[in-house]
Amino acid sequence: MHFLDQAKIFIKSGWGGPGAVSFRREKYVEYGGPDGGNGGKGGDIIFEAVAGLNTLIDFRYTQHFKAQRGMPGMGKNRYGAGGEDLVIKVPVGTQILSDPTPVEGTEDEDGSMEYEQEVLADFTQVGQRIVLLRGGDGGRGNLSYKTSTNRAPRQHGTGWPGQEMWVWLRLKLLADVGLVGMPNAGKSTFINQVTNTKAKVGAYAFTTTKPQLGVVLHRDREFVLADIPGLIEGAAEGAGIGDRFLGHVERCGVLIHLIDATGDDPVEQFRIVQDELAAYGAGLDEKPQLVALNKGDLLGQELMEDIAAQLRDEAGVEDVFLISGATGEGVGALLDAVLPLLDQPAADEAEAGEAEGDGTWSPL
Repeated sequence: MHFLDQAKIFIKSGWGGPGAVSFRREKYVEYGGPDGGNGGKGGDIIFEAVAGLNTLIDFRYTQHFKAQRGMPGMGKNRYGAGGEDLVIKVPVGTQILSDPTPVEGTEDEDGSMEYEQEVLADFTQVGQRIVLLRGGDGGRGNLSYKTSTNRAPRQHGTGWPGQEMWVWLRLKLLADVGLVGMPNAGKSTFINQVTNTKAKVGAYAFTTTKPQLGVVLHRDREFVLADIPGLIEGAAEGAGIGDRFLGHVERCGVLIHLIDATGDDPVEQFRIVQDELAAYGAGLDEKPQLVALNKGDLLGQELMEDIAAQLRDEAGVEDVFLISGATGEGVGALLDAVLPLLDQPAADEAEAGEAEGDGTWSPL
């Protein structure tokens, strides 16, 4: 299955059905009168988050979604049936955004402008449903127009139009821990070591071209680990693969920063990635982060400790884990340090809830 994390689609809710113009004509009934029923309501556009999906590839081939129109009313005061709702199923972690609109007053000399998008919905739980576009109401039949002075009305409602719009779907994978680092830092080897993921491994940069997910089982605890393509200097401006895939670690509670110990300047590697996280925003540079010096099997223990000391002194890293993703050496200690950090977001939410109960304002 191909991975696709963003798609643009057109959605349209159903029109309301027209009301009926009808008059009662029955044998032995002297006075008939209008009996046209109302039209049915148009179908809604509903989005639902379901389990078992981890890509938006289906929206590459089907890009137009239209709900059913309401049925027309009929005589004998019969109302039209409502149109069927259209339920669009998306993976958990999907965001629905409005089509970008230009921001007035931001035009540059070369004619380029800034654009803004509004987040219309954010699906974070299985079974979450949102009615994004409501179907139009049905038109009134001529019975509803009858008055004391208008005994035989012939007017009727044609039904209210549905709503339509272009929207963007953006998938942000839900993971507990995210792997970040420069290309060829050994992230794919690491995720293969601790999970059953079969990520591509190669002796060249950018072997990972799409995010990978794996489930880690450590000390009777399970958590989801996400690996994203490597970052290079200038990724925030589009260099390399860019920072597009950083959205998949926005929801992670913990980041593991892998550094290639065999690289030319591990300290500079650390600084480049940290700068790109800060440039991306969304609080990535503020998340709890564990720094691991990888490929220890290729260097001696003394040299690894010397590089770790440089990271502590020059980059200000408090603790550095010495590991080898290929052999698994030191990986257990790194995962031990991850487990207590996984519980930290829940503790923060509990403290925020207690503060709110005490009358202290909290954004949560």
